[in-house]
Amino acid sequence: MFEKRLTGSALRGAIAAVCSVAFLLFGYDQGVLGAVIGLPSFREEFNDPDRSTEGIIAGIYDIGCFVGAIVAFLTADRFGRKGSIKWGSWIMVVGTILQTSATERVQMILSRLLTGVGNGINTVNVPIWQAESFKSHNRGAMLVIQSALIAFGHPLSTFMGLASSQDKSTSFSWRWPIAFQGFFLILILIALPFLPESPRWLVSHDRVEEATAVFAQLEGKTATVNDPKIIRERDMVVASVQHEREVGEVSWAEVFTEGKNRNLSRVLLGAGPYMFNQWSGINSLAYFLPITFERNIGLSTELSLVIAGVLGIQYFLVSWLPYFFIERAGRRKVMILSAAGCSFCMVMISIMLKVNTIVSQWVFVAFCFLFFDIFSWGILPVSWMYASEIMPLRTRNKGVALGVSSHWLSNFVVVYVTPTAIDNLGYKLYIIWAVLNASFVPITWLFYPETARRSLEDMDQVFYEEKFGITKTRKPGTRRLSIDVDGEMDDYATTKDDYTTTKQVSPE
Repeated sequence: MFEKRLTGSALRGAIAAVCSVAFLLFGYDQGVLGAVIGLPSFREEFNDPDRSTEGIIAGIYDIGCFVGAIVAFLTADRFGRKGSIKWGSWIMVVGTILQTSATERVQMILSRLLTGVGNGINTVNVPIWQAESFKSHNRGAMLVIQSALIAFGHPLSTFMGLASSQDKSTSFSWRWPIAFQGFFLILILIALPFLPESPRWLVSHDRVEEATAVFAQLEGKTATVNDPKIIRERDMVVASVQHEREVGEVSWAEVFTEGKNRNLSRVLLGAGPYMFNQWSGINSLAYFLPITFERNIGLSTELSLVIAGVLGIQYFLVSWLPYFFIERAGRRKVMILSAAGCSFCMVMISIMLKVNTIVSQWVFVAFCFLFFDIFSWGILPVSWMYASEIMPLRTRNKGVALGVSSHWLSNFVVVYVTPTAIDNLGYKLYIIWAVLNASFVPITWLFYPETARRSLEDMDQVFYEEKFGITKTRKPGTRRLSIDVDGEMDDYATTKDDYTTTKQVSPE
C-alpha cells in the first residue's frame, strides 16, 4: 500500500493536509451563504425570503451538523476516525449537489440540512484523528494552523461570491460559490485511502500490531516496531486502554457519570470552549457579515462584500500568530485574554452603532476587524483542540461528539436569531455578546486545567488527581524527557535541560 511508503514528517504532513482541507471547508461553509444570500439572483430564485426564512436557510445547516455529531456518537467507534470522515465527506458531496441544483426553498433547506449532517460527522472525527496521530508538542501548533484555515474559508467564500456576482443575470452568481465546496471534498476523498487509521483507535480495537506499525511510520523511516521509543509509546496507550477496560464497556450513563475518571467533568469542560466559540457572537457577524454592513451602516452590496473579504483575509493572516505562542503560553491564558478582548470590541461596536454618525460607522467596521483578530488568537484555536485533549480514550468519541453537538446547536440559535435581531435590537445585540464574552474569563480561570505540553495520558492523570471544582493545573506541562544512551531525546521534553538520562535496554 502507498500509505506505508509515507513515513515521518511526510506522513504527518499528509494527515495534517487532509485535516487542514477539512477545516478550510468548515470555514468556507460558514461564510458561503452570507456571501450569496444578499445577491439579487438568489433572492429572486427563492422569492425574496424574509428575515425569519433567512435564519432558517442559514441555521438549518447547523441543525444538520448537530445531527451529524449525534450520528458520530453512534458510529465513529465502529467505523474508525478515518472511515467516519470518508462517510461524512460523501454525505456532504450529495448535499452540495442538491444545494447547487436547488430551485425551491424546500430543496435548499433540506440539502443544507444534509450537508450539515456530513460536516457534523467530520467536525467530531477530524480533531480526534489528528490528536491521536500527533505527539503532544505537535497538536497545538497543528490545530492553530487549521484554525487559521477555518479563518481563510470566510474570505474565500466571500470573494467567490463577489466574483460570481458580476454575472447579475443568471443564477450562476450564487450556484457557483456553493458548488465549489465539492472541490475540497474531492481532495479529502482522494487522499484518505493512502493514510493510516488512528493508532489509539486501533489499540482500542485490539489491533495492537497495526497500531505499532503506525507509530513507527509516524516516527520516521529509521524507526522500526522494535525500537524502544516505539514500544514505550505503544505500551503507554495499551496501558491506558487496559485501565479503561477494567471498569467495563463504556455506556451513555457512564459518560454522564463523574466517577474516578471524572467523565462528567470532562464532558462539561470539553463542551465549554465549543460553546464559547459560538456565544462570543462570532457567527452573528461571520455568517452575515456582508448584510451586517448593509443593514447596520447602509453600505452597498458590492462594497459590503469587498470589506467582508478584506476583513476575512486579515482574519486569516493574524490567526497564524498563535502558532508561535499557544504551546508556551498555554490554552488558559490565550482563552482568557481573547475573551476579554472580544468583550471590549463588542462594547465598542455597540457604542458606535448607538452614536450612528459617518465616523462612528467606520469605527464600527474597524472594531469588527479587531474582534475577528482577537477571536482568532485564543477562542478559535482553543475551542477546536481542548475537548480532544482532555477526554479519556475510552469515552473520547462520545465526549468530543457531545462538545461538537453543543457547538452546532449553539450555532443554530445564534444564526437563526441574527437577521431578526439586527433589525429589532440594533446596537443592543452586541451588548449581549459583550457580556457573554466577559463571563468566559472567570469561568476559564476557575475551572479549566491547562493541557499545553501534556500528552493525552498526562491529562488522564490530572483528572485522576483533581476533584470536581476549581482546578490547580494552571500552567503548561514540562514534558520531561528520557535521553537514550545515543543522545536522542524522546517526545516528552521541552528543552534539553528538562531530562533525566536512562539506559535503554533492547527487548528480548
